[in-house]
Amino acid sequence: MYIEAVPNRNSPPAIRLRESFRHEGKVRKRTLCNLSDWSPAHIEGLRGVLKGGTVIPAEHDAFTVTRSLPHGHVAAALGTARKIGLDRILGPAGDRCRDLVLAMLVGRIIDPVSKLAAARTLSPATASCSLGEALGLGEVDDADLYAALDWLLERQAAIETALARRHLQNGTLVLYDVSSSYMEGSCCPLAKRGYNRDGKKGMLQIVYGLLCAPDGCPVAIEVFDGNTGDPTTLATQIDKLKQRFGLSHVVLVGDPGSPKSPQDFSGCPDRGMITEARITEDVKSAGLDWITALRAPAIKELLNSGALQLTLFDTRDMASITSPDFPGERLVVCRNPDLAAERARKREELLGATEKDLARIKARVARKRNPLRGTAAIALVVGAVLNTHKMKKHFDLTITDHTFSSARKTAEISAAAATDGLYVVRTSLPEATLGDANTVRSYKSLSLVERAFRCIKTVDLNVRPVHHWLEGRVRAHVLLCMLAYYLEWHMRQCLAPMLFDDTDKDEAEALRSSVVAQAQRSKAAVRKQTTGMTPDGLPGHSFHTLLADLATLARNTIVTAINPLYPLTVVTRPTPVQQKAFDPLGLAV
Repeated sequence: MYIEAVPNRNSPPAIRLRESFRHEGKVRKRTLCNLSDWSPAHIEGLRGVLKGGTVIPAEHDAFTVTRSLPHGHVAAALGTARKIGLDRILGPAGDRCRDLVLAMLVGRIIDPVSKLAAARTLSPATASCSLGEALGLGEVDDADLYAALDWLLERQAAIETALARRHLQNGTLVLYDVSSSYMEGSCCPLAKRGYNRDGKKGMLQIVYGLLCAPDGCPVAIEVFDGNTGDPTTLATQIDKLKQRFGLSHVVLVGDPGSPKSPQDFSGCPDRGMITEARITEDVKSAGLDWITALRAPAIKELLNSGALQLTLFDTRDMASITSPDFPGERLVVCRNPDLAAERARKREELLGATEKDLARIKARVARKRNPLRGTAAIALVVGAVLNTHKMKKHFDLTITDHTFSSARKTAEISAAAATDGLYVVRTSLPEATLGDANTVRSYKSLSLVERAFRCIKTVDLNVRPVHHWLEGRVRAHVLLCMLAYYLEWHMRQCLAPMLFDDTDKDEAEALRSSVVAQAQRSKAAVRKQTTGMTPDGLPGHSFHTLLADLATLARNTIVTAINPLYPLTVVTRPTPVQQKAFDPLGLAV
C-alpha cells in the first residue's frame, strides 16, 4: 500500500490510499480509501507506517537526549591534524600512545589543562568534550598520559626530522630564538636560576630554543638548563641541522632580542644569540651563512671610527656599508624615524621623572626640620630612585653629608639620542644573493618566532605552569606544546579569512613606504577590524572566539522509545559561520 496525491484540476489534489496488484500479467492499482479530509500530520504519520515505521503512543517521549558534548572545535582540530598528516608523523596507526598524544595536543588548543584534568576530560564518565569519544580512547587516567609522554619523548628525534623534511631545505632561512619559562617548586633538575624573561625574579626556570621555517612554522624545540646562556644553545642547533636533518647549507637568522633595560634607548636591542665567538667557532666552521644584528656598543664603535656616517640618512632610511672590523660581511644600517621619536619621548619622560624624584630628595636634605643627613643615607635614597628609572648614566651627582645636587649629562644624552631608531643588520650573504631590503625583511621575520613563543607561553597553549618534576616529562611537555602550536599554525592558515588576520600581504607591503618603516595592514584587514565582519557578511573572529563558537556545535547521543538499546549519534546542524569554518579546512562535521 502507498499514499498517492491525484491532481484535481483547480482544486487541491485528492489524497488516496492505494495498493498495487497484478492482473493478467499487468500491474494495476486500486483505491482503498480517500484520505483527502485527513490533516497533513496524519497523512505523513500513515506514510511513515507504510514505509516500515512504528507508531509511538502520545504519552511517551519519542526521543531522549542522554548526552550532549561540545564537538565542533574537536572536529576542526582533530580533522586538521589528520589532514596535514600529523597523526602519521607521531607514530603508526592503532598505537594507543599515539592516540593519547594526539588527544593531549588537541586538548592544548581547545583547553590547556594539567594531565590529571586532561584525563578526566577524555574519560567517558567525566568528559567535557567529544575528544575522547572521537578517538575511541575509553577510560583514561593520568598514568596513561604520563606513559604517552614518555613514548613521545623517545620519538622526538624522528618527529622533528619528519617536520624538517617537510619545511626545510638546503639554502633556506632557518629562524632560531630562545625563551624561558619559570617553574613552580624546586625538584626538576633542569630548573635553575637565570635571566628570567617572565619577570619572575628569583624563581627557577627552564630555557628552550625553537627552530622555525621561514614562514614561522615550528620544526624543532630543545630544552636546556635554566641557567644556560642564549649563545651556548647555538652549537646544538647547528649540529641538529647538519647531522640529524641532513642540511648542508642554510642561512641562520639570529635572535631579535629585546631592550635590556629602559635606559637603553639606542634603538638596538640586545642581540646576544649569534655572538662573535659563536660565528667564529660554530657558524663559520659549519659552513653556514647567517643574518643577525649588532649590539649597541658595536654600533657606537662604528660611529666613533667613522665607518658609519649619520648623514647617510638625510635622504634615505637604509644603507649598506662595510667595515674592517667585519671582514667579508655586509652591514645594512637602518634608521626608523618613528622609532627614533618614540625613543626620544620615552627618554625625556624618564629623565623628567628622575629629576622630579631627585628634587624631592634635594628638598629633604635642605629643609631645616629633620633634614636628611649623611653621605651614605643620602646615597641610599638616591640609588633607589636611579634604580627605579634606570637613568644613572645620564646624571652627574654630588653628595656630601649636608648637601645633594644633580645635573643632566647633556653630552651623554646627545650621544645616546644620535643613535635613536638606529639598528644594523649583519650578514655573510653577498648582495647578489640577498638584497638589502630582503636582508632586513629576513631579519624582521624573527617576529614570527616571537609570535610562536607568545602562543606557546601565554596566549593559547599555556606551557606554564609546568606540572612535572622529572626531566624527561618536562622535555616531553614542552615538545607537546610545540606540536600543538604546529597544529594551530596550520589551522590559522586555513581560517585566516574568518579571523582578523591580514590575508592580503601584498597590499599591506605596498602600503609600507619601505622595509624599515612600520608594518601596515591592508584595507581589507582594517575593514574587518573596524566592522567586525568578514567580506561575505559573517561575523569576524579571533582564533579563540572561533573555537568557542565551534564548540557550540554538539555531538548528541539520542535514545528512541522504540529501540532504547541502540542509541543514535546526531551532530547539531552547523550555523553559517561554523560551516564556513569547516569549508576551508576541507572537513565534514
